[in-house]
Amino acid sequence: MSTAASPIPAPSAPPSSRSRDRRRSLDRFGDGALYWVCVAAALVAVAILVAVAYQVVHGAGPAISRFGLGFVTATEWQPNLEEFGAAPFLAGTLISSLFALLIGGPIAIAIGLFLSLLAPKGVSGVISPLVEMLAAIPSVVIGFWGLIVLAPFSKSHLEPWLHETLGFIPIFGPPQTTGLSVFTASLILTIMIVPIVASISRDLFLSVPRDVQDGASALGATRWETIRGVVLPSTASGVIAASLLGLGRALGEAIAVALVIGAGSDIPHSLFETGDTLAARIANEFPGAITEMHKASLYYLGAILLVIGLVANLTAQWVGRRFDYRQAVAR
Repeated sequence: MSTAASPIPAPSAPPSSRSRDRRRSLDRFGDGALYWVCVAAALVAVAILVAVAYQVVHGAGPAISRFGLGFVTATEWQPNLEEFGAAPFLAGTLISSLFALLIGGPIAIAIGLFLSLLAPKGVSGVISPLVEMLAAIPSVVIGFWGLIVLAPFSKSHLEPWLHETLGFIPIFGPPQTTGLSVFTASLILTIMIVPIVASISRDLFLSVPRDVQDGASALGATRWETIRGVVLPSTASGVIAASLLGLGRALGEAIAVALVIGAGSDIPHSLFETGDTLAARIANEFPGAITEMHKASLYYLGAILLVIGLVANLTAQWVGRRFDYRQAVAR
C-alpha cells in the first residue's frame, strides 16, 4: 500500500528578521509622518502671518485710499476733524526702541559673557534663572512699576543730571515736570529686552568650542583678546539675531509704553518730551474709535508696524550673513 508524500513546508523567516522588517516599516512611516507634520506646522505659521497681514491691510484700506503714503509723513492726529498722520508715532517708536537697544544691547551682551565665560558655576547657576525670570514678568506689571517708581525717579534725578551733563546735545533738552517721557519709555523697553538678548547671547557664547578658546590662550592671548578675537566673531550673526529679537519686542510693546510715555501727539525733539508709539496709540484708541476713518487709520498704523518688522528682519538676515564668521574665514 503506497502512501502520498507529504509536502515540505517552506522555511519561515526568523522572528528577528520579521521584527526588523516591521521596525523599518514603522520607521519609514514615522519619518513620513514627521515630515508632513513639520510641513503642516510651517504652512500654518505662513497662513497665520498672511491672514494677519491681510486683515490689517484690509482694515486700513479706507485710510490708504484717502491719505496714501502721505499718511507716513503727516503730523496731525485729530480724530474729531478726521485728520490723521503717523509721523509722531513713527518717530516715537523708532527713537524709544533704538535708544533702548543702544543701552540694553551692550548690557545684555556683557551679561551673557559674564554668565558663560567669566562667572563661577555657582554664581552663574543662580543669576541665569533670575535673568530669564525677568523676561517672564508681564509687561503691564513693568509698566505699572515704571509709572509709580521709575518716572518719579527719572524726573527728580536722571533727567536733570543728563540735562546738566549733556544738555549741549539737543535730545537732552530741559526735563519735563511729570517724568512721563520718551526717555522713561526707553528705560522700560531696556528692562524688557535685556533678558531676551542676554539669555540667547549666553547660549551662543557657551556653544563656542572650548578647544578653540584654549588654542588662543596657548598662543598667548589674554582672556579679553580671546573674547574679542574668537568668541565674539564666531557668534556675531547669532548676537545680531538676538538683538533683532529684542528690538522686535521693543517695537511691538504697547501696554508698558503707554503707561509711561505720556501719550503726546507731536514729534518729540527731546528724549524728555512726551510722545507715543505706533503700538501704544493703537492700544489706547482702538477700543474707542469714534469713526470708521479713525479705525482705518489705526489699522494703517498697524500696517506700518508690520512693514517695520519685516524690514528689520530682512536687514538682520543680511547683516548676519555679512558678518558670519565661518563665511568670513572661507573668503
